[in-house]
Amino acid sequence: MTRHPAVEVLAVFFRLGLTSFGGPIAHLGYFREEFVVRRRWLSEAAYADLVALCQFLPGPASSQVGMGIGLLRAGLPGAGAAWLGFTLPSALLMILFALLVTDVDPGSAGWLRGLKIMAVAVVAQAVDGMARSLCPDRVRASLAAAAAVLALLAPGSGGQLAAIMLGGAVGLLLPREAPAGQRETLLVRIPAGLAAGALLLCVLLLLGLPLLAEGTGSTALAIFDRFYRAGALVFGGGHVVLPLLQSAVVAPGWVDPDQFLAGYAMAQAVPGPLFTFAAYLGAVLHPAPNGIAGGLLCLGAIFLPSFLLVLGTLPFWASLRRRPHVRAVLAGINAAVVGILLAALYDPVWVSSIHRPADFALAMLLFLLLAIWRLPVWLVVATAAAGGMALSAWSL
Repeated sequence: MTRHPAVEVLAVFFRLGLTSFGGPIAHLGYFREEFVVRRRWLSEAAYADLVALCQFLPGPASSQVGMGIGLLRAGLPGAGAAWLGFTLPSALLMILFALLVTDVDPGSAGWLRGLKIMAVAVVAQAVDGMARSLCPDRVRASLAAAAAVLALLAPGSGGQLAAIMLGGAVGLLLPREAPAGQRETLLVRIPAGLAAGALLLCVLLLLGLPLLAEGTGSTALAIFDRFYRAGALVFGGGHVVLPLLQSAVVAPGWVDPDQFLAGYAMAQAVPGPLFTFAAYLGAVLHPAPNGIAGGLLCLGAIFLPSFLLVLGTLPFWASLRRRPHVRAVLAGINAAVVGILLAALYDPVWVSSIHRPADFALAMLLFLLLAIWRLPVWLVVATAAAGGMALSAWSL
């Protein structure tokens, strides 16, 4: 019996939501391995185009890429299924942590050390695979290297955007022809009017929620507005959202600073997107028996702008990318994305994970299991966790 495409999307992303450790850059590696290499739902070039688009948008890039994959595979229900499957496991864990175990310090756990080391192997595999496909000549390889240097010298979203702009500018100088077999049409199963409406709604909520919250005096609306604003205005995703959320909930005294930091530490230890930190904060803001509802409210608020932006931009992006000059620009941007991934492999992935020779040895082993032996991701995750615990126990 054939499953509905949206159900298939939900099942695959739910498994990824349970096993995708390592942060947003590692998530892009997991997605590439699952949907480009293994399932072939889209080509390497189409995947890189989707990543490039999501680098331009505010919000969590890896979650937006997941929504885009779901949208391409199964339309609007597929986008919702991809977000739900990828986000739900870590969101429930974060809510449970807020309700039950806020005194745990996950930063000292050996298994977490192993999972952080695994992120090195995942990102290295992604950089290698994408570079082979998207940097086939000296110009694009040099462009990727320049983008990596720029991203390292100007850390943060500003450097990444500058690298992508550099890639697009250089791309205009690249040959305009592309063999038809190398470019596939991104079939987006939603009308352009719905896409335009999603963009309009995104802007209206950003402007109108503060006024509505102030006018009604509703605490729930005020909380929803703060988390929606954080999701709509953060560029770079992931850790960049930390100062925005801190100002949103700690500065007004809604959440204790120690509670805030405990939840942020736990967010590093669970799979899935870091933005599920919002679910923890929502549960803290709404003590039992309303913690689960509060967590889901804040989770929906912080991800809603990303959903609307992906829904609103992807149909137009699919049309634009078929034009010769746009395809040339994309070729340069794709090379720059490889450079950005290469820079991220060093900082933050490498510098936060590899501190001793034993860490590097474990990273090499995990890369071998992923890239050469091609073992299932869940088995490599288990190996990484066991390896980290062993290294910590032996003080290596």
